[in-house]
Amino acid sequence: MKKHENYRELVLRLAKTDFKLRYHGSVLGYVWAILKPLLMFTILNFVFSTLFHLGGVNDPYYPLELLTGLLLFNFFAEGTMTGMTSLVNKAQLVTKIYVPRWTIVLGSTMNALFVFGMNLIVLVFFFFIYHKVPSIGGIIMFLIYAILLYVLIIAFSFLTSSLYVRFRDLSMIWEVLLTVLMYAAPIVYPLALVPEKFRQVFLLNPLAFIINYSKQGLIGNQFTNFWHFIILIFSIAIVFVISVLVFRKYEKRVAELI
Repeated sequence: MKKHENYRELVLRLAKTDFKLRYHGSVLGYVWAILKPLLMFTILNFVFSTLFHLGGVNDPYYPLELLTGLLLFNFFAEGTMTGMTSLVNKAQLVTKIYVPRWTIVLGSTMNALFVFGMNLIVLVFFFFIYHKVPSIGGIIMFLIYAILLYVLIIAFSFLTSSLYVRFRDLSMIWEVLLTVLMYAAPIVYPLALVPEKFRQVFLLNPLAFIINYSKQGLIGNQFTNFWHFIILIFSIAIVFVISVLVFRKYEKRVAELI
């Protein structure tokens, strides 16, 4: 039990250190954690709501849908990127002393979790501005989806962090794929705009599934089919198990390759 407590404390310490170092020296400091997604939201909301006329009378809560989708996507993008590069970025820690490699990866993903937690305050504020009160069920499902998204982030990070030590091009490739994923998920547009015959194909992407039903639950009080939800959980669980096995296989040579 004490050993597990020590690991938990180590993970939290690594996460807090990363979070502090990230904004160290900047004028606005931690404000950037909130300001960055807000600036992105402002630009996209202007382009797609004003120029392309998404939202309006038919969808007065489009800004809430856009902000919800952006915060979830940014959480995923930031968590997977920092998780992937965590072992290389902590090269001195990996090579100088023995620290369980998984604690470094997990600590890096928690940095994104802290930022996401701060951004949720902004989301609550916007719901207040638009006089929208989500149902209890919608809030619970949003939190469940956020947890599942974090599990997916951890799984991806375990899967790629040890591979990134050998293949540094992975980060470049992932940056491009993140751009593709952003527009392949219903973030700036509602799923209703996708031709019906392609909607189920879109929802095969766990990220698109989570973002779509998180928005629908919070804003429209609409929820997915129970068995579709079970399939999502089962799929993420399989990916997580595979990622752990891959990580265990390759983590032993990380110090040598760095």
